[in-house]
Amino acid sequence: MIVLTNTPSYVALLFLSVWLSVWLKKILHRSIAYIAKRHQHFKNEYALLVAHNDALKQKNADLKNALEKIIALYENAKQICKYLEEEKVFAEFKNHLYTHIEIRDCQFIKGEIDISKFKGYIVLPLEINKAVIGSLVADGIRDVDNETFQILSQQFLLAIKRAILYQKVNELAITDGLTQVLSRRYWFERFSEELERSKKLGHTLSCLMIDIDHFKEYNDQYGHLVGDSILKEVSRTIKENIREIDIMGRYGGEEFCVVLTETEKEDAGFVANRILQAVQQRKIVAYDETFTITISIGIAMFPGNAQECNVLIDKADKALYEAKRSGRNKVCAYLGE
Repeated sequence: MIVLTNTPSYVALLFLSVWLSVWLKKILHRSIAYIAKRHQHFKNEYALLVAHNDALKQKNADLKNALEKIIALYENAKQICKYLEEEKVFAEFKNHLYTHIEIRDCQFIKGEIDISKFKGYIVLPLEINKAVIGSLVADGIRDVDNETFQILSQQFLLAIKRAILYQKVNELAITDGLTQVLSRRYWFERFSEELERSKKLGHTLSCLMIDIDHFKEYNDQYGHLVGDSILKEVSRTIKENIREIDIMGRYGGEEFCVVLTETEKEDAGFVANRILQAVQQRKIVAYDETFTITISIGIAMFPGNAQECNVLIDKADKALYEAKRSGRNKVCAYLGE
């Protein structure tokens, strides 16, 4: 058995032991509190990093979705631009527009517009060679859809410009620039098609060759500008006196040709004389000069005179020559060799 004695050294040792125990306990508590605090700090930092990473992932996903949406919008251009007719371009554009955004009204108006009639509308003009060809007007677009509308509308304006320019090029290829009737090449194509149709259906057809009398003299005396004015007025007069289904072209110089579809010889003669009189009665004013013009006309018939385009033209031309030889300002039908 150990007997404890109440000596100063023992008391001091006991006191030291108690003090050390309390001190160590405080140190331990402080260490645990510090570790807990640091753990919470790192836990909070980790949570912030996770949240930031999630935000970055979401932002990346949003950017990816936005990019895919923009790519999809630009892919629409392929669909819109596959058409070369203005009406189809606009219809395709509206289809995509109403698929992607909410909008109250959208129109494409050709030519100049009265802005006052479109208050509150977005107005996007289309210019070609600094001339306003038309305007895209839209209303009721939400702010969130503005960017999408701008992308789609620019695609549309490019597509409609392409369609308009294509149409103009096409018109230049088939239309005589001065008289606005069919060019010789395209007129011949249409003539060939109509002749084949007449053969298949058993219809008659008339070919008129028309020449302005003494045209060279007008050109020489008054100049080519006056000559151009005469050509325009004569072509306009001829067009006014034939049907829309008839085919008119400028064959060359002062010569025009007309195909009268499903027309017998007597009716062709009646139409030719009506044209002859209408031209003679028309007063043509050009650069302070007034002219009374006459024309000569030759007629050839299918199937009576010929079966092919070139032969019909040749025989109508021979009839025209006979009209000129016999005094001009008259109609002659081909009568045979």
